[in-house]
Amino acid sequence: MNDIDDSGRIELDGRLLQALVAVHEEGSLTRAAQRLGLTQSAVSHAVERLRGITGDALFVRSGRGIVPTARADVLVAGARRLIAELRDFGQAGAFDPAQLRRTLTIAANDLQRDLLLPPLLDRLRAQAPGVLLRVIPAGAPTPELLRDDACALALTPRPPEAGDILQRRLFDDEYRVFFDPQVRQAPRDQADYLAAEHLTVEHDGRLRTLDIDDRIAGLGLQRRIVATVPVFAGLAALLAGSARLATAPGRLRHGVLRGLADAPLSWLHPTPGLAMYMVWHQRHQDDPMHRWLRELLVGCAGAAATA
Repeated sequence: MNDIDDSGRIELDGRLLQALVAVHEEGSLTRAAQRLGLTQSAVSHAVERLRGITGDALFVRSGRGIVPTARADVLVAGARRLIAELRDFGQAGAFDPAQLRRTLTIAANDLQRDLLLPPLLDRLRAQAPGVLLRVIPAGAPTPELLRDDACALALTPRPPEAGDILQRRLFDDEYRVFFDPQVRQAPRDQADYLAAEHLTVEHDGRLRTLDIDDRIAGLGLQRRIVATVPVFAGLAALLAGSARLATAPGRLRHGVLRGLADAPLSWLHPTPGLAMYMVWHQRHQDDPMHRWLRELLVGCAGAAATA
């Protein structure tokens, strides 16, 4: 039966092409089978299929061996080319960071930026020197930030809620009270805490951006918030030289709030934790480059947790 039907469909695959090349180069069905890791009968069957497809004997006996026909000599050159093209086709999605030439945009606020992006940049420079890392503010990220491809992913404690947005937890932190130790001590109790003037962070003009603000307000407690800033870095100057307090993620003591004192919220049980996530759009889920980037960030978060 001929394997070319009236519609022009050809039942030909890479295994048949490899069999043609192997038998042609080895001059023996047995050696071709050994080379391909197949049985001799499987190679014989492949040759029979090829004969049906081409309408040519392809190989004929000569003494104790076999020799190719003139048609086989012509076809094997095309077979080698097709095998190479099939191999390239199969590897089209292969990812090599060293060959990457592009800008990677990550949305992050200053906590995530200072904690994770310096080690990420070091890893990018080592593995993908052709990459430019671009950092934009995450604010309170919306699904549109990721849907519109404004960034590859966002780092945030509040993943946007949407069915097409995926997330992975990177690390956990805890809220602590920051203050200037040259001016005051840590608040002694709830009353002392509530009596102070407070600072907080508003991302994108949204009051009570932080989980801790929601928790305190949910308890019916009222603080005297005297100023808000758009990023954590803005707290330091407003705390310095004053008796004011700011309740913020504890890891900021190693970053933008370095030099200030901090203490636990000992009167608040349990103290709300702070989980940090990376979030991305589902269209990037299986992209090799994106998987590589996500694993780099997981590695950076793991290193930061043990530092």
